[in-house]
Amino acid sequence: MNKNLAAKILWLAAALFIAGCATNRVDWDSRVGVFTYDQAVTELGPPDKQAKLTDNQTVAEWVSRYSTGGSVGVGMGTGFYGGGMGGGIGVMQSTPAYRESRLCLTFSTNHVLTAWSRK
Repeated sequence: MNKNLAAKILWLAAALFIAGCATNRVDWDSRVGVFTYDQAVTELGPPDKQAKLTDNQTVAEWVSRYSTGGSVGVGMGTGFYGGGMGGGIGVMQSTPAYRESRLCLTFSTNHVLTAWSRK
């Protein structure tokens, strides 16, 4: 496979991946007033935290954790120095990092979404 074709395939795969991620976005503003607590549990699963307020509204929070993954890099090199030749191999490893996203939904006394926030 030539390098130009391989580069085009790589760019196409990256574009499709990014487009796929973008289509999963939820427009929470359009759900205010119509989305119910039962629909939220069906779509997101049980909340990680939930509390009833004094006015009987329900505040529920869903926590998502994403791993950025670790990585390993390997490099090799050789060189001629004076009358001799030298070489080496280097290995580097990074530890995975984690990112957390919190979705907080507030539901009225009749279990309809009244507000949302993402932290």
